[in-house]
Amino acid sequence: MNSSIQQIKRYHIAKVYRRDQPAMKKGRMREFYQCDFDIAGSYDPMLPDAEIIRITSEIFEGLGWKGNYIIKINHRMILDGIFAVCGVPQEKIRTISSAVDKLDKLPWEEVKQEMVEEKGLSEEVADRIWGFVQKKGGRDVLQHLQSEDALKSNESMVKGLQDMELLFTYLEAFDVLDKVEFNLSLARGLDYYTGIIYEVVTEGSAPAAASGAVPEKPSGRRPKSKTADEDRSDDPSVGIGSVAAGGRYDGLVGMFSGKSQIPCVGISFGVDRIFSVTKARLEADKAASAVRSTEVDVYVMALGFSKTFTGLVQERIRVCRVLWDAGIKAEFAYKLKPKLPAQFKLAESGGVPFAVILGEEEQAQGKVKIKEMGLPEGHPEKDGVPVNLSDLVPEVRKRLAAKAKEEEDQGRPIDSVLEGKGVGVHIQGSVRATRVDKIREVKRSSAATVATVKPTINGVVGSQLF
Repeated sequence: MNSSIQQIKRYHIAKVYRRDQPAMKKGRMREFYQCDFDIAGSYDPMLPDAEIIRITSEIFEGLGWKGNYIIKINHRMILDGIFAVCGVPQEKIRTISSAVDKLDKLPWEEVKQEMVEEKGLSEEVADRIWGFVQKKGGRDVLQHLQSEDALKSNESMVKGLQDMELLFTYLEAFDVLDKVEFNLSLARGLDYYTGIIYEVVTEGSAPAAASGAVPEKPSGRRPKSKTADEDRSDDPSVGIGSVAAGGRYDGLVGMFSGKSQIPCVGISFGVDRIFSVTKARLEADKAASAVRSTEVDVYVMALGFSKTFTGLVQERIRVCRVLWDAGIKAEFAYKLKPKLPAQFKLAESGGVPFAVILGEEEQAQGKVKIKEMGLPEGHPEKDGVPVNLSDLVPEVRKRLAAKAKEEEDQGRPIDSVLEGKGVGVHIQGSVRATRVDKIREVKRSSAATVATVKPTINGVVGSQLF
């Protein structure tokens, strides 16, 4: 470990693995992609914790999830303080915490039964806990806890409330207070959390059986019994779960470094779960634009109807070369005489936004047509706009900029949000798909160092598996 590096901000995307009964349609898999974002090092209280929430909000806003997600927050010290004040023995605090964490999946009656019958807690203590953990909201929950005389003598509770007071102040400055829910039932079962904890939920996160939704009518066939390896996508007792989660884990890194404790806070995004939710929403919204499967911005086409039509392959190559030299991502069909419908089909299947059409008549005049794909019937530019070949590059750039502005108004892609936080990602694309090739470096002017992160660590260093 380089002792000169005291503070870092990093993110990492890789596969992770866990033993879990799969529900493939709901994004619950044993092997899945996860994006971790962490801030490590000593900082003044709650500043990095608040920025994690700001980054989380930016990402989901950028994905177009406006109004369709909640960032649930709580504090482990507050939860421990509640348990202590309610009369939970110290040795049972963690096991009772894991029971409370099931409240988003099970009704209180079942959770209480587990506490009393399986974990040996008295009904009186369980009922006291319920009086607290059912509360959720914003500053009103914080103010309620601060007004409780019974909590003021608990050291853990006092420290947790001080942290949350600071956090709410910073979240207001970051303009994300309305995205947050202070939820006292959020426990996060992992033992290594030491402070703030986060969880991002959306529709479908809780199982249908818990949310009160009516499950689908079963078929007349007798259902097969589920083994640990069977897909539970259609099981109403299984939800998507959280789409992102994390918190502060000040003691974890020191367990492996063998040196002094390194304060850390971070969050993990379940990439597959996010894709599952986004795909379901797009399928439900018939007006939604198709998801692009390529980074290509321009498809260069040939149009001709005469018997002497050659396919204009050399001309298409020259136009592509001009666009490539200008840094514009372009493609053309690898056929000598491609049919126009087949060329449009290739462009549409990849979600390419613009076509440059080379027609025989336009060629004779030194012109081409620029056509925006997907325009409705009756639009004045439905058939394309003729431009001089010499003006092609600036005209394409102008139209791409206008298209990008339109898409930005609807939401930014995840990589632009992270890059805005000083985190770099190299993206390499092909005609059929785009992929994250590698994470090159993490840097920010306010950070004390530049750290190189390679995705060969199996994506588990400093991560929160949820």
